[in-house]
Amino acid sequence: MLLNRIFIAMFVLGISFAFGKLIFFQDLEILNRLVQDLFDSSKTGFELSLYLTGALCLWMGLLAIGEKGGAIHYLTKMVSPLFTRLFPDVPKDHPAMGAIMMNFSANMLGLDNAATPMGLKAMSNLQELNPDKKTASNAQIMFLVLNTSGLTLIPVSILSYRTIAGSTDPTSVFVPILCATFFSSLVGLIYVSIRQKINLLNPVVLAYLGGLSLLVIGIVVLAQQNPESIKTVSPIVGNGIILLIILTFFGLAVRKKVNAYDVFIEGAKDGFKVAIKIVPYLVSILCAIAVFRASGLLNDIMSLIRSTMLLMGFHAVEFLDALPVGLMKPFSGSGSRGLMLELFANKNFGVDSFAGKVASTMQGSTETTFYVLSVYFGSVGVSKTRYAAGAGLLADFAGIVGAIYLSYLFYSV
Repeated sequence: MLLNRIFIAMFVLGISFAFGKLIFFQDLEILNRLVQDLFDSSKTGFELSLYLTGALCLWMGLLAIGEKGGAIHYLTKMVSPLFTRLFPDVPKDHPAMGAIMMNFSANMLGLDNAATPMGLKAMSNLQELNPDKKTASNAQIMFLVLNTSGLTLIPVSILSYRTIAGSTDPTSVFVPILCATFFSSLVGLIYVSIRQKINLLNPVVLAYLGGLSLLVIGIVVLAQQNPESIKTVSPIVGNGIILLIILTFFGLAVRKKVNAYDVFIEGAKDGFKVAIKIVPYLVSILCAIAVFRASGLLNDIMSLIRSTMLLMGFHAVEFLDALPVGLMKPFSGSGSRGLMLELFANKNFGVDSFAGKVASTMQGSTETTFYVLSVYFGSVGVSKTRYAAGAGLLADFAGIVGAIYLSYLFYSV
């Protein structure tokens, strides 16, 4: 299993590298830093789990109301022509379709806190259809890869971080992120479709993908014509849509005379059970990342890459200052976010520097592949993920390459 190998490698390489720095370079503080970061990351993992428990209870309770009121059924009907072709093993009216749609919607709006509970609900629904409970099904792999490719139409969180960091033009990264994440999602979809022998040339699939492409192009044009309005409009649109969805859930529940309170409580109980299962998976991956990063191995790898590229005659290497953000993103969203914020605060760079903008674009171009694989599959007990990790990493690679290319295209060095 690829995730197991990476988990072991990050611990072994990180600890070995730390001892090497102690023995050969007399870095007397390296072991203390590594152990301290290791324990801090385990604490962070548990704290994140506590927060996620509340979010899971909230959103799974709301999703339960949506299911009983019929909202999920309506959502399923809207996307069923496309989803029945991308997920041929999932029945047309199965609740998984609605949960998948809700998860994708939250991701596209940049609503990270809402996306995870909805994604866990979708994975649980897909697990009900999985004949081999320990092995990822085709439908689960398609869902995970599309999820980890992180298609984002409105990167609310990135714009917020840039504003907080004092950017004079926080929305300058909006269009590059939009393009990079769309490219990442498209590559992931094509790869998984080839592996699962799904026909993407079907007229219905082409119509949906074409419509989404036109939507992306329309947003790009509007962003270019009215860049200042994006900062104000984006959070209003994103939060407004999610609140309208909640309002619709309750409205339909009232119409069907559903006892919304009791249904919410039952759904929230399921959320709590899922949260308990997630704790060990979350702590494990964050601890592995902490060891790898605290050892200094990540920084030395970047220095080696920079020197190698310069020796090979590549002089446009300014993006390397931001590359750790892209390399960390598949493993940890909080880790890559921390690297991005450190770059913003660095007096040699700053939020509006070329490196700062590249870091922002990379942060928004993909999702946390190994975090999602670990948490989502862990929540349903799937241990054999087949090619899900490889497909997710391919989509991440496409997003990072796209982010670098678009950065040189949109930002002046």
